[in-house]
Amino acid sequence: MGSDAGHVPVLLDEVLELLAVRPGGLWVDGTVGLGGHAAALLRATAPDGRLLGLDRDTDTLERARAVLGPVSDRARLEPGDYREIPERLGDERADGIVLDLGISSAQLDDPERGFSFQADGPLDMRIDRSDGETAADVVNRLPEKALADLIYAYGEERASRRIARAIVQARERAPIRTTAELAEIVRRAAPRGPRRRLHPATRTFQALRIHVNRELDGLSEALERIAGCLAPSGRMAVIAFHSLEDRAVKTTFRGLAHRGFALLTKKPVRPSEAETRQNPRARSARLRALAREEAA
Repeated sequence: MGSDAGHVPVLLDEVLELLAVRPGGLWVDGTVGLGGHAAALLRATAPDGRLLGLDRDTDTLERARAVLGPVSDRARLEPGDYREIPERLGDERADGIVLDLGISSAQLDDPERGFSFQADGPLDMRIDRSDGETAADVVNRLPEKALADLIYAYGEERASRRIARAIVQARERAPIRTTAELAEIVRRAAPRGPRRRLHPATRTFQALRIHVNRELDGLSEALERIAGCLAPSGRMAVIAFHSLEDRAVKTTFRGLAHRGFALLTKKPVRPSEAETRQNPRARSARLRALAREEAA
């Protein structure tokens, strides 16, 4: 997920292969981001393939329009959540659907968005900045136990209680407003050890981002409904970036495999060494895919 000009979508070749992309048809990118997957789908489905593209972030959606450029006339880009795909498609059926559940580099690299502790910025983390509470609202409002439970459940952070206690003590002195403030509070509270490869705040930031954007809310049910939008022999590919999402995708796909769908990936497809060297953020990506049976 690089910058606009050098934007490299994750697992692109693998997605195109698993979706069995061909000219014509109707294709859906439910998480357009900077338009990398969408652009490749439109090129591969030329001359008359159509694309429905959704994204909750209206800023990146506008940048995606520019990335699509000459092929944008075959694309319908709309602000929206991928969970809305069934409603947006209506009676139409898709030949292929891709969902990239990660946060785009455009979002991660913009300090004003508050997703990363690499640069200081307001503690926001909302994908859709017109809606809902910010990460600052959460860390300054939630009771200590609820905060610890959130960090443990969504961040799989073993030191969640110590971190929550430190956050509550810090906010009693002054509200926590920026990513740097929170990262420093977590760094001081987290246990030090040679086995900790990640920055101490990584899991806490992940947990807050998942909570703020309701990333896991209704994920399994949404995947089932979206799979139902596939045409006979249509395919769906989903890229997850953390174990909680991937677990939901795996479980849902395995359940669908007994109800008119076939698994195309028994194990998740991971990026090659070459891809992770070129794009280190791809290293945690896991791709799973399924196909609707012909008689569906």
